[in-house]
Amino acid sequence: MNFDRITVELDKLEGKPTIRGLRITVETVVRLVAAGRTFDEILSDYPDLEREDIKQGLEYAAASTNVHFYRLREPA
Repeated sequence: MNFDRITVELDKLEGKPTIRGLRITVETVVRLVAAGRTFDEILSDYPDLEREDIKQGLEYAAASTNVHFYRLREPA
């Protein structure tokens, strides 16, 4: 996947991945979505963001975890 909207600048926000060089981190976007915020709510609160920024931020976060499936213990 080409993450053309994700930027990392060592001198900005401690080198955390941001959206298009804005001071909005991928982490912020993921936390907002995890908290139940809709894309429309996020876009309203962060007018510099675009819908594709949110989608790509989530895709980047998923890819960066190098996801593996681990079977969890069955509940007792």
